[in-house]
Amino acid sequence: MDIRDTSESWEVVSAQRPFRGAKTAVASEEVRMPDGSVARRDFQVHPGSVCVLALDEQGRVLVLRQYRHPVRHRLWELPAGLLDVPGENPLLAARRELYEEAHVKAEDWRVLADFFASPGGSDEAVRIFLARGLSEAEGERYEVSDEEADMELARVPLGDLVRDVLAGELHNPGLVTGVLALSAALAAGGPDTLRPALAPWPARPYQA
Repeated sequence: MDIRDTSESWEVVSAQRPFRGAKTAVASEEVRMPDGSVARRDFQVHPGSVCVLALDEQGRVLVLRQYRHPVRHRLWELPAGLLDVPGENPLLAARRELYEEAHVKAEDWRVLADFFASPGGSDEAVRIFLARGLSEAEGERYEVSDEEADMELARVPLGDLVRDVLAGELHNPGLVTGVLALSAALAAGGPDTLRPALAPWPARPYQA
């Protein structure tokens, strides 16, 4: 059996945007079901995101900790950010986020995993990159603000993160997906078997 997700779109009878924010919006759509009935689906419209699992020569992952108001938690996360420009190259966005949030650059980039963050309530698509060959970025550090001004940075062994994910101690979806995906990749041939950094991303098409 061929187990893979497939693209499909049911008929949208009507569509509204009752809320538009600075980066995201809420869509309210009437969708025709396979039996002919019509149901309303309300969901967040999101530009998409990138995450970076930056792995150093000692097998440690660069993580940061910041407050997330909707869940009332301070979470350990991977460097991440929005795809602010429609059609933006996700690799360029990932390089930018790694520089801005950690002042780090990387020589080797691979696609680690793609996923939908919450497909029942949002169209947000996330691409996680594996970044290796880390070094300090040149120039002055990027000036952060708001929640990012209170961020903590750390480098944690991959095995410790896997253990804490399985123990229910870590909850950010990018970090959970990234560390488990890397652990699986290391057990199944290593990082060099991962997709190239400019692999197609049907969920968020871009110009390479």
